[in-house]
Amino acid sequence: MFPLLQAGDEVLLDIRAYRRQQPKIGDVVVATHPMQAGVKIVKRVTAVHPDHSLQLTGDNLNESTDFDNVPVEQIIGRVTSRFG
Repeated sequence: MFPLLQAGDEVLLDIRAYRRQQPKIGDVVVATHPMQAGVKIVKRVTAVHPDHSLQLTGDNLNESTDFDNVPVEQIIGRVTSRFG
């Protein structure tokens, strides 16, 4: 899969997207990095586990670090647009 974002792209974020609903598979989200405080990541939701944690995967399969069991509370918002 080709990366959705390129270096220098900016995104518009809906920070209210998940107040009333859970993230869905295929959503592109911004989250806090699970292992590096203060770092934000942009990933695609590829699984929603029954315990409400998520699997987050990058679109650039050759370069991406993927994360599993990310708590939904780490999601900052859903990406709605990108500007390059």
